[in-house]
Amino acid sequence: MSIEVKNLLKEYGEQKAVNNISFKVNKGEIVGFLGPNGAGKSTTMKIITGYLQQTSGEAHVCDINVADEPLETKKKIGYLPELNALYYDMYVREYLGFVAELHKISNKKEAVEKVIEIVGLTIEAKKKIGQLSKGYKQRVGLAAALIHDPEVLILDEPTSGLDPNQIIEIREVIKQQGKNKTVLFSSHILQEVEAICDRVIIINKGSLVADDKLSDLRKASSSNIVKVSFKEAVDAQLLEKLPAATSIRKTDTNNWQLATHDSDQLRKQIMELSLQHNFNIVSLQSENQSLEEIFKALTN
Repeated sequence: MSIEVKNLLKEYGEQKAVNNISFKVNKGEIVGFLGPNGAGKSTTMKIITGYLQQTSGEAHVCDINVADEPLETKKKIGYLPELNALYYDMYVREYLGFVAELHKISNKKEAVEKVIEIVGLTIEAKKKIGQLSKGYKQRVGLAAALIHDPEVLILDEPTSGLDPNQIIEIREVIKQQGKNKTVLFSSHILQEVEAICDRVIIINKGSLVADDKLSDLRKASSSNIVKVSFKEAVDAQLLEKLPAATSIRKTDTNNWQLATHDSDQLRKQIMELSLQHNFNIVSLQSENQSLEEIFKALTN
């Protein structure tokens, strides 16, 4: 098990920043770690990486207890924090060489050139870090996290400050790294999570509210959506009486959006309603909830 968190608790006075959460991440998994601002994501990541001590519970990396052997676990982790602290007066290669020395990498020059190519820094590699755009500074931080070829990657908002093209490039880097590493990353860009991850962990107010594959989360979500368009005007009360509909919303003159626990049953009931009242259905389709809708439902 590359990452294992057991009953992790972090308290600040009476406030529980992380409230007895448990989860596991295996090698070869890319897992999205989601939650609103202040939910406890960064706190959890800092505990896993050994930068913060928990109140109780355990965090293990590659079967090593982080609290007992923080230096050993740091050797196995590549960490990109949300606030990417860099030495702005150092040149890119100079800084990455410095990080390589900290990790005692034998062939420092080769490692620096390799990671510069991986994260797409070649064109800016001769500059001082302070001269770089925010997006390229983020790449320097990612390069520093990758330079010692860690088994585990912890990335806190890795695409922060990147333009759309850069986001696509970094997404590919993360996908490639996830083939033989364990990747846990947080992001507020939910489309990014859907593009990279098969599984997500969602926390809210310090507590775990979801840990599942995206496909299973959609199936198990509290409601799915059925969209129906009629040729005629339909009284809302008729749709409200449909047993399988949990809520209805008019989206246009003759268009409706209905939430349901059973989309198949609701579609059947809509068809029966149209036959009873001679309504003409222009279109009828089901939609699983998006990750954004699931996120809202779990964190409101």
